[in-house]
Amino acid sequence: MSQDIRDFVTPSCDLLALGEPTHQEPAFGRIRNELFARLAEQGFRSIALETDRVAALAVNDYVQGGPGTLGTLMREGFSHGFGAQDANRRLVGWMRDYNQHRPPAERLAFHGFDAPLENTCAPSPRTYVEHARDYLGLDLDLAALTGDDTRWSRPEAVLDHAMSPGATAEAERLRSIADDMHLSLYGRAPELIAATSREDWFKARTHLSAGLGLLRYHKQSAQPLEPSPRIAGLLAVRDALMAQNLLDIRAVEEQRGATLVFAHNFHLQRNASAWRLQDLSAEWSGAGAIVASLLGDRYVCIAGSLGRSEALGLQDPAPDTHEGLLQSRITTWGLEPVTADPDARTRTDTHPRQGYFPLDRATLDAVDAVLHINDGRTAGTPARR
Repeated sequence: MSQDIRDFVTPSCDLLALGEPTHQEPAFGRIRNELFARLAEQGFRSIALETDRVAALAVNDYVQGGPGTLGTLMREGFSHGFGAQDANRRLVGWMRDYNQHRPPAERLAFHGFDAPLENTCAPSPRTYVEHARDYLGLDLDLAALTGDDTRWSRPEAVLDHAMSPGATAEAERLRSIADDMHLSLYGRAPELIAATSREDWFKARTHLSAGLGLLRYHKQSAQPLEPSPRIAGLLAVRDALMAQNLLDIRAVEEQRGATLVFAHNFHLQRNASAWRLQDLSAEWSGAGAIVASLLGDRYVCIAGSLGRSEALGLQDPAPDTHEGLLQSRITTWGLEPVTADPDARTRTDTHPRQGYFPLDRATLDAVDAVLHINDGRTAGTPARR
């Protein structure tokens, strides 16, 4: 057992995935912050969180020394409620302090790698595509194609295919325009970067990619499918967009250093992700499975595991479960290589409201190591080593 994540960074690794089994246990964020500080000493130069990539652009500007206040950035620079997490606030503040007296090449960068959507609702693509339109200097009335933004953002637009605008003639026309803009963005890159900057060009591409992603998500929402394949299709599209964002982030950061990516295990594990609730079920390839298949040994994955949690109302696991065996070896928290016991079983004392998905053999067989927290209440910031 180790508390030093550097023991698990292979020479070929340039994308290190650190998973958490639930978003509701604060200890994972606290430990992540400490581990990222150690990785920065080893040459890691960026972190990517499971939050809206476009919104995170403002957070990165801030940690680079740009304008704004920490309070505003936490409200506006994070999606999915992650700005309310104390660990994320501490991370952003620490990164700004770390970068303060360092040259640009040595500064830490902050990225989001999620699409600007929830599983059950997604906004209009209008503002994202308009950002790229304005950067390209085009005279296009995109609002005439999208119409009222609320027709896209209401939950019914995702939950009911008949209410979705994603397969309308206007949406198809907007997709065609956005594809043409994407090609133009690359074709005109020399003149655009000379007139603005590489940073502005990348921001325009990020906005346009988000707009195209939303158009694809809404098109999937418009498919007349039964509930289970409908859910599976939407989850698959979202993770495919996440994977694309991670690959784009690595392309940007490749010359500066490796990247730590932090998200739910479902989005990072190499094996297929599966979800079941009563009569509904879904199985799909998460972002980690996609990226791992493309990056090979440059992708290293550590799955998160939890024993007891006051925040979740989770009691000690049964001793013959995967978490129970880890609980018997790790008294506070620790990292260790995967040693799956063939006789261990999957934990069954969890509830969907906890957002906790227990370890299973398939996941353990497809990750490189496990971060196990014995008790979330007592797993505070560990001592530096």
